[in-house]
Amino acid sequence: MNEKFSSNRKSGQKLIILGFASIAFLFLIYSRYQNPELLTPDAIDSIQRIAYGFYIILLACLGAIAYGLYIFHRQKVEQKDKDLFAIIALTTWDKKSKKVFFVTFVIYGVFFSLVSGTLVYQPEVNFVTHYGAEIPSGFVAPCCDDPGYMPKIIVYITEHVGLQIIPINLVLQITVSYLVGLNTAIAVNAFSLSKKGRGISTIGAATGLFIACPTCAGSFLSIFVGTASGIALTIALVQLQTLFIAISIPILLITPFLMAKKLRNADGSCKINPKV
Repeated sequence: MNEKFSSNRKSGQKLIILGFASIAFLFLIYSRYQNPELLTPDAIDSIQRIAYGFYIILLACLGAIAYGLYIFHRQKVEQKDKDLFAIIALTTWDKKSKKVFFVTFVIYGVFFSLVSGTLVYQPEVNFVTHYGAEIPSGFVAPCCDDPGYMPKIIVYITEHVGLQIIPINLVLQITVSYLVGLNTAIAVNAFSLSKKGRGISTIGAATGLFIACPTCAGSFLSIFVGTASGIALTIALVQLQTLFIAISIPILLITPFLMAKKLRNADGSCKINPKV
C-alpha cells in the first residue's frame, strides 16, 4: 500500500514538473519565430499553424499540471502523512474548503484578467471604427513580440469589450489564482479554528487572508510605505514585470506552509480531519 501511495505521489510530482518545464521550453522554442524578418508571405501560414499548435500544447501542459496537483493532493490526504504538505492537503480537502477555493479562484481570476489586460473594456474606443473589427470575431496573432508574449489571441466580443490572451499572462493568471484560492481556503479554516480557541492565532489567520490578495496588499502598503511604492507595485502588476512575479508568487507559496505549522498538532497530525 505504501508503495502505491509513493508511486502516486511521484507520478503527480512528475506531471507537475514536466508541465512547467514543457511550458518554459515551449516559450523558448516559439521565441525563435519572433524575428519580423522571418515573417515572409511564404512563412505566414506555417507560423500561423505553429501558433495554433502552441496553444494546444500549452493547454495540454496546464492540464497535466492540474492533474498532477490533484493526484499529489489526494495521495497526501489518503496517506495522512504528518509533513506540511499533508497538513495543507487535509486542510483544503473538505467541501467547504473546496467551495472557498473555487469561488476565490474564479473571482480572483476575473480580477486578474482586468488588471493584466486580458479582459479589455474600453468604453471610449469602438473596435469596429478604430480597428475595423467584426463583432463578434477573433484571431491568433503569431508575431512579433518578446518571449512569452506571443502568440496572442485577440477576441472582439462587443464594440467595447474584448479579450487579449497573452501566453505568459494566462500562465500567471492560473498560477496566481490557484495560489490565492489555496491561501484563502487555508486561512478560512485557520480563522474558524481560532474562533473555537484551538490554538490558532486570529492574527495569523487574518494575515493569511490578507496575503491571499497581493494586489490588496499593494494598496495597503501604499498607505504606510508611501504612494510611490504603491504605484510601483500596481505598475508591476499591470505590466507583469519581474517585481510582481518576484514578490507575489514566493509569498503565496510560503504562506500556506506558515499557516500549516499553526494547524499541526504536537504529534504532527492535522487539527482538521476531513472525510476522505
